[in-house]
Amino acid sequence: MGSTMAETQLPDFSQFTTVHKNLPTPKLIEMALSRGEGVLTERGALVARTGKYTGRTPKDKFVVRTPEVENDIWWENNQEMTPELFNTLWNKAVEEAKKRELFQVDTYGGADPKYRICARFFVEKAWHAQFIKTLLIRPSREELKSYTPDWTILDMSTVVMDPEVDNTRSDAVIALNFVEKKVVIMGTQYAGEMKKSVFTILNYLLPLQGVMSMHCSANIGKDGDVSLFFGLSGTGKTTLSADEERSLIGDDEHGWSDNGVFNFEGGCYAKCINLSPEGEPQIYKAIRYGSILENIPLDEETRVPIYDDPIYTENTRCAYPVEYIDGAVIPSVGGHPKNIVFLTADAFGVLPPIAKLTPEQTMEYFLNGYTAKVAGTEAGVTEPQATFSTCFGAPFMPLKPKVYAELLREKIEAHGANVWLINTGWTGGPYGVGSRMKLSHTRAMIKAAFNGELESVEFITDPNFGLAIPTSCPDVPSQVLNPRETWSDKGAYDKEAARVKTMFDENIKKFQ
Repeated sequence: MGSTMAETQLPDFSQFTTVHKNLPTPKLIEMALSRGEGVLTERGALVARTGKYTGRTPKDKFVVRTPEVENDIWWENNQEMTPELFNTLWNKAVEEAKKRELFQVDTYGGADPKYRICARFFVEKAWHAQFIKTLLIRPSREELKSYTPDWTILDMSTVVMDPEVDNTRSDAVIALNFVEKKVVIMGTQYAGEMKKSVFTILNYLLPLQGVMSMHCSANIGKDGDVSLFFGLSGTGKTTLSADEERSLIGDDEHGWSDNGVFNFEGGCYAKCINLSPEGEPQIYKAIRYGSILENIPLDEETRVPIYDDPIYTENTRCAYPVEYIDGAVIPSVGGHPKNIVFLTADAFGVLPPIAKLTPEQTMEYFLNGYTAKVAGTEAGVTEPQATFSTCFGAPFMPLKPKVYAELLREKIEAHGANVWLINTGWTGGPYGVGSRMKLSHTRAMIKAAFNGELESVEFITDPNFGLAIPTSCPDVPSQVLNPRETWSDKGAYDKEAARVKTMFDENIKKFQ
């Protein structure tokens, strides 16, 4: 793989007693059921629980600090670990693995063969094996015959850390060693840590080769026009890219090379809270045999998932192969993007539902990576809170922000992409007063932008944010387009908009 680091010797796992290698989906599901790891829904999807951790635990993720990566890593954003501690934790995981029945899953990260990595996973749960097999790209039988891993990820999810003994921050740890090309995960059964580790690896390797790595979804129209959707969790990346009028390339992680866009994954990982066949028909249909649901309660008699019940977590999820989406692009590659969308769920209700960004605004909004958390989505959140995640994915960005920002700027300039800001959050007031933007309105605005229908309409400049807002859009009431007009108390809007703009200005100072 195109790293400048020296090649490392592959770990020797010959001492592992029982390793099930690259089992087919039916066998993995059978074993998960027989081992009591989950149950089936009425449509055959496997439902599993992730235990204490129902989401990622960023405070427990580390990068090993070595001279080879010293000058590249964004250390203000990435917690460091010494090579000595990593080796201790790795050896602990290996010793625990010797006592267990393991599953080996060989995968590709990256649909473009020129830039993909070969990532081999060892996991202790059958459903984890099915999860990562589903989420990453699955080598063919022929490819497996000559498969040699670049990276090894050892996931001992039930091995609980003792901070006093293991020198970890808590009972879980995720540590990446870019020199030895190894990742160790212990103490968390949240399967998303595995896929995000591969995303982090690619976010380190690809920009150093001139390839933009992106936390975004991507789809393609009937005329071959590619669109990207950047956004943090809960802003609509997966929902909006699953469009029955366009073909899905991928829902979460992509690269943009000189040849165009390529998916990092072979599956999708959709949020399922309040999922409905009317609102998200493609995702709803994708939840069937071979898919995995996380932390979703079932009706005890019918085994029908209860998607609107957050009894375990608001972060309910489903993993399914990308080909379960009708018309998905296989292999998951496309040309250069014509349109780029920055998604935000503004809980303060002051950003417009659609605006066209200038090149300067594009860089500001990309570096700010703004959205807002609302009550109930995270422990301790009782009112809307602004969230800034650089490049719309700071937890997975090992390199310094300017690397990603400059690459994006260069790609946009070279290929002439339009950039849009889409607010999927609140209108008519903040969270608790206003209402969530209608999905039908958001889809109509995106369709109009992609089809060129907004090129002939008048735009006005928002006085608070300086954003260009269309005055009309097919199938959307005109008053919805200007957020100030949706508030009954215009003075309250002006005050709240000024406050949010101040937050934006303060955050962007970090990068100036």
